[in-house]
Amino acid sequence: MSFSTKEYFIKETYKSIRRNGFMSFASISTVAVSLLVLGMFLLIFLNTNNLAKYLESQVQVSVYMQDDAAADELTSVREQLQKMPGVVKVTPISKEQALERFKERLGDQEQLLNSLGKDNPFPNSFDVQVDSPERIKTITPLIGQLPKVETAKFGQEVVEHLFQLTRILRFGGVVLIIFLAMATLFIISNTIRLTVFARRKEVVIMKYVGATDWFIRWPFLLEGMTLGFFGAVLASFFINSIYSALLDRIHATLAFLPLLPPSPLLGYVTLFLLAAGTGIGALGSYISLRKFLRV
Repeated sequence: MSFSTKEYFIKETYKSIRRNGFMSFASISTVAVSLLVLGMFLLIFLNTNNLAKYLESQVQVSVYMQDDAAADELTSVREQLQKMPGVVKVTPISKEQALERFKERLGDQEQLLNSLGKDNPFPNSFDVQVDSPERIKTITPLIGQLPKVETAKFGQEVVEHLFQLTRILRFGGVVLIIFLAMATLFIISNTIRLTVFARRKEVVIMKYVGATDWFIRWPFLLEGMTLGFFGAVLASFFINSIYSALLDRIHATLAFLPLLPPSPLLGYVTLFLLAAGTGIGALGSYISLRKFLRV
């Protein structure tokens, strides 16, 4: 393709966008709204996936020791736990620490413990964190067989429900993103189809005088890419503003939620939207032109 041909395509693209100003505005607006919805759901999916990972990382085995376990036996059990495959962290919890934790949970009802006097009913224990939640079921029975271990628990029902919930969230998120992407392509293609339809006579005339399909197609493809790109720029601007504002509000009220920070998340989402807008614009133009190029 010569330089003059490329220059012609670029000029035709620019002229077409200016000449069909209303349709160009409608196309950019449609792309912006469609990608805005897609981008917001993408952010929701990424944050939901991050929340699922966080919940899975909180799953751990609680190891309760027998009351007569001596200090050297506690040390020995801790060393054995650390050597087990998949164990990433072992946190010892003394009887005193366990009692203090319970007092904190009781809050204003702490006086309920006064009846115990100086007795401490809590055993020494360990919190065992593993590299994968799926490893919990296999490692718990092994821990229970260690000397001086009274019991090892991990809340099986809660963990199974958690795994089921995270699988549903991830699968549902992927399906929703794919559905929204297809819907976005459909809407943008039909919007660009109106632009092509308005210039159908021009396409037919060029076809009759001997212009090749790709010579006719390139200006429309560039036009679709340009409209898609600017629509994506608009969508990215609003998404960046909305997400940053929402994040500030959520952190002010629900600071414990593990939401993804704006950087580098919004940068990746912006790049994705720009690529998606440009690509969908080109694809929409290509699909819309096929009917008229068959003449």
